[in-house]
Amino acid sequence: MQPFINFALILSFIACVINALHVEVPARPSPDPVCIRDFVQENQMVVVNMNTNGRKGDGQRLDITIVDSLGNQYATRKDIAGNVKIAFTSHNNAAIDICFYNYQTEEWKKHGSRDALVRLIELEVESGAAARDWNALQASEKLKPIEVELKKIESLIGEIAQELQYLKRREERMRDTNESTNSRVKWFSIIIVFSLVGFGAWQIQYLRHYFKVKHII
Repeated sequence: MQPFINFALILSFIACVINALHVEVPARPSPDPVCIRDFVQENQMVVVNMNTNGRKGDGQRLDITIVDSLGNQYATRKDIAGNVKIAFTSHNNAAIDICFYNYQTEEWKKHGSRDALVRLIELEVESGAAARDWNALQASEKLKPIEVELKKIESLIGEIAQELQYLKRREERMRDTNESTNSRVKWFSIIIVFSLVGFGAWQIQYLRHYFKVKHII
């Protein structure tokens, strides 16, 4: 039992590890978006933590937009600075794009500096079990540390099972699409073969009739 618990705790730790990204977003009058993409499951809680340098009124305006690949928009914030936290629940199994736009404002001219402006962003994206506030859960339900870890493992296993079901459904859709495509290609090939045979037979009859009319044969 002890080895299983240790292995489960390792899985839980790996699931809760947060990958922090450091992004530089240059300021432009008409900036191109700098986007970070991550995949989330349906009805999964997602927490986006950001820590940016600079301040409001320093000649830059940093905006953020969060959308998924299906067009669902989860958040739009303008002129962010310092620590910012955005939480939402995903609608579908899809990739989410966290896009930053850094606008160069008129206040940049007041500073008299001609150096390139840039915002440094430290970005952390938590989803699923990693996004839950386990400390609050432990305090509210008065759980022991081992019970909290077991709940993390239970949540992780549920997410793995959900992802496996999603992958299974995708595999079934791809298999059905493949079988449908193969069937269409087969019938299209058969039609082409019969069309060529029929066209060849008609051409032979036409040439025979032409040669007879011209008294060649």
